Amino acid sequence: MAKRPRTLSAAFVRTVSQTGVYGDGHGGRGLSLRVHRTVSGRITKTWRQRVRVDGRLTSIGLGPYPEITLAEARRKALDNSRAVRHGDDLRARGVPTFAEAAKRTIELHRGGWKARSPLAEQWAATFRLHATPLLDKPVDRIESADVLGCLAPIWTSKPAASRKARNRISAVFRWCIGQNHRSDNPVDRAVLALPRVNGNSPSHYRALPHQEVMAALAAIRRVRYVHPSAVLCVEMIALTAVRAGEACGAHWDEMSIEAATWTIPASRMKAGREFCVPLSTGALTVLERARALSPESSLVFPSRTGGPLSRNAPGRVLRRAGVASTVHGFRSSARSWMAESCVPAEIAEACLAHVPRSRVVQAYQRSDLLERRAEVLQAWSDYIK
Repeated sequence: MAKRPRTLSAAFVRTVSQTGVYGDGHGGRGLSLRVHRTVSGRITKTWRQRVRVDGRLTSIGLGPYPEITLAEARRKALDNSRAVRHGDDLRARGVPTFAEAAKRTIELHRGGWKARSPLAEQWAATFRLHATPLLDKPVDRIESADVLGCLAPIWTSKPAASRKARNRISAVFRWCIGQNHRSDNPVDRAVLALPRVNGNSPSHYRALPHQEVMAALAAIRRVRYVHPSAVLCVEMIALTAVRAGEACGAHWDEMSIEAATWTIPASRMKAGREFCVPLSTGALTVLERARALSPESSLVFPSRTGGPLSRNAPGRVLRRAGVASTVHGFRSSARSWMAESCVPAEIAEACLAHVPRSRVVQAYQRSDLLERRAEVLQAWSDYIK
């Protein structure tokens, strides 16, 4: 075990590998070196200083070693001590507010999200709706009670929203810990104070029995005061069992009328891989009507302004028509019909672009089963049109 020196030395700081916190002695102005071992086994060393601000001990990050040497850490500690004596609040120095940290966290995660993903806007909306009391506070001043005040009002009444808020607020504090703005995550302690919520199992999208899909499509064709392009988009979703985002962003250069296929690029697919959808006669009829509706557009289902159709537009059509299903629910309706029609499970799952969970199955099932899927979707089209 490393012998703790009375004061730190450059040699000790360079060679110490035993995890722990090593202070710089009584004259060190609260300076300490924190030695930590990561999950991968790597040793990290960071400088921290304990100072008393407004009567309360506060821990301030001074940066990592070796980027910050012992001599530089001591100079920073001296500057901070002088600032405290002059009444300066060190907590506001270089420490972002929660709103600033949230923005940085979103940018960090954006690189892992798909192009045109709505997640950035959804995260920002979560912070506006459920983290407002935190937004203007420096992140090192936020306590578990502050987080508890954000989560408690929605914890039992809006379990889905509270889960998202908890996870996204927690992600911001993990970024803060990584940036040495604080050493703990107050979300963890806040959640311990909240009651256990039953019924947190995943909820399923509302879906119609497959026998009612034909009547639902007839109802949406009769609905008034909605953009015809949105109605056609819903029909295409029902006929092809694709997701709303995959259909709303469809372009004509993805369609091959001659081959009766629609190739959706990887950027719009949930699995992140290109997917070829066989087009039934019903789907080809929808495309013919869509082309007649907007002959000059490069988009298959353009909005009134000419841009891509909003992902929420198909849902609005269903609500206006009084259809008791979500747009995603049409996939469940189609899958139920396939099961009752004795379609082999691997064909049915391939129709929905589901990737087999087993790596062994993925390795052996290299074919996209296009011809078999075309037969199934044509039969589905004949059943619901």
